[in-house]
Amino acid sequence: MSSVPWRLPGVIPAVRQSGSRWPRMTVEMLVLLASVFFALTANLSFWSAALPRGMGQWRLALALLPLLLGAHGLLLGLLLHGRWAKPALVMLLSVTAGTTYYMQSYGVYLDADMLRNVLHTDWAESRELLTWRLGQHMLLLAGLPSLLVWRLQLLRRPLLQGAMVRAGFLLVMWVLMMVGAAVAFKDLSALMRNQREVRYLVTPANYLYGLAHLAFANPAASDAPLLPVAEDARQLPSAATRKPRLLVLVVGETVRAQNWGLNGYARQTTPQLQRLDAVNFRSVQACGSSTEVSLPCMFSPFGRSLYDEGKIRSHESLLHVLDRVGVDVLWRDNQSGCKGVCRGLPFESVADAGDPALCDGLRCLDEVLLKDLPAGQAQGGDRILVLHMLGNHGPSYFQRYPARFRQFVPTCDTAELGDCKREEVTNAYDNAILYTDHVLATAIERLHRIDGYDTALLYVSDHGESLGENGLYLHGMPYPIAPKEQLRVPMLMWFSPGFAADTGLDLKCLRTRAGRPASHDDLFSTVLGVFDVHTTARMPTRDLLAGCRG
Repeated sequence: MSSVPWRLPGVIPAVRQSGSRWPRMTVEMLVLLASVFFALTANLSFWSAALPRGMGQWRLALALLPLLLGAHGLLLGLLLHGRWAKPALVMLLSVTAGTTYYMQSYGVYLDADMLRNVLHTDWAESRELLTWRLGQHMLLLAGLPSLLVWRLQLLRRPLLQGAMVRAGFLLVMWVLMMVGAAVAFKDLSALMRNQREVRYLVTPANYLYGLAHLAFANPAASDAPLLPVAEDARQLPSAATRKPRLLVLVVGETVRAQNWGLNGYARQTTPQLQRLDAVNFRSVQACGSSTEVSLPCMFSPFGRSLYDEGKIRSHESLLHVLDRVGVDVLWRDNQSGCKGVCRGLPFESVADAGDPALCDGLRCLDEVLLKDLPAGQAQGGDRILVLHMLGNHGPSYFQRYPARFRQFVPTCDTAELGDCKREEVTNAYDNAILYTDHVLATAIERLHRIDGYDTALLYVSDHGESLGENGLYLHGMPYPIAPKEQLRVPMLMWFSPGFAADTGLDLKCLRTRAGRPASHDDLFSTVLGVFDVHTTARMPTRDLLAGCRG
């Protein structure tokens, strides 16, 4: 019998059959080794945020390491059992490797809202994020460890003995956490008080907690009937005698106010809109830093000021109120859906339209949204057409515009933004805004030619974007710590001469009003006002047109 060179508690030397040297071990030892692996390799973003001065904060580092080990030991100890331990761990390794790649590359914080974004991502979005560097990262941190895990042989214990050992293991992990907390309680409490969002960087605990939260804490997102809002809504009698109104409400994607030419940006990214008689709102705050948060919020009467995710998702939106009073509603989408805002209402996706001039088989440029404009003569009453743009959706900004709009060069022509200079990323991003400017100007010119309606256009972006500031890219930071680049968005309005005359709208007054702060919370009451809808849910102080109408 050969000698055994090493022993660890919970590890038994492999039976040397057919020359095999792979060890046999208990599930508890596998959990402990996995916890060490995750703490050291999957939490680089966490260590960087928690220890900005490096080992100068050695006392805090000594506290955080046992905390991470104990927390993940507890979590994995509850998840990994018996014959399913290895398949489950392999899955965790794969998901964790993919998660840490995006966290480290783009500065992403993985809270429940970001997880919802990920789960609702379509293939076209996902494809842009599948890069060679991701493959290398997955091979190193998921492929090789998974191979090792798969070759292990796990020991099995009798049921009662296994339960007692597992309970003891979980108790040890709990004690390990308490020891970590005691080592540097003062520093640790300061970290949790001043940087609470750092918990969203603890991986894989962050996404496991987030998935549990989405599964159990938000039943409002199910297919249950939406609860009504503004049940007393009605159109004023004058709506039956005036000319029908057509509002084109354009929801922009990932355009930030800082790069919007009409806001005084150093380079002119909105030259066509500059020549039109549009009203630009210079200081607008978004409801959230991601589409999954902002879109339901901005169409809700509750908004950010009364933000309650469950309440927003369980209730009707602005569009349901308009539909109920007789306004014709259509949502036209070049993105990944309306996030429940148009549930049960007419919906049209153009994301896979077959126009060879505008589509490449996976994505379509935003001009495809303008089909059927002008709409010709009025057929019935008022209409609202919502256009959900692809806009500046990242990270592949260079794919959001035709070649003729590549005016700011050189550009970043890859999804690996960290491989490009900041100037190149910004140039590609600004070119995409140039194209948005063109799409909006084209829509306004077409609306101007429509005789059958009094027409108007309202454009507002859903959220902004980070372009490398403080090491952050893309968007989706938790709202309390989201930078201004992700929360300040452009908004503008345009009204046909007939609309302005019929409503007595003073555009000079509105331009003065546009210099004041505004937010997504104003959309609900403003749009109801456009269609003369009266309801107690409409707040005059939130109607951006209220003080400038005759």
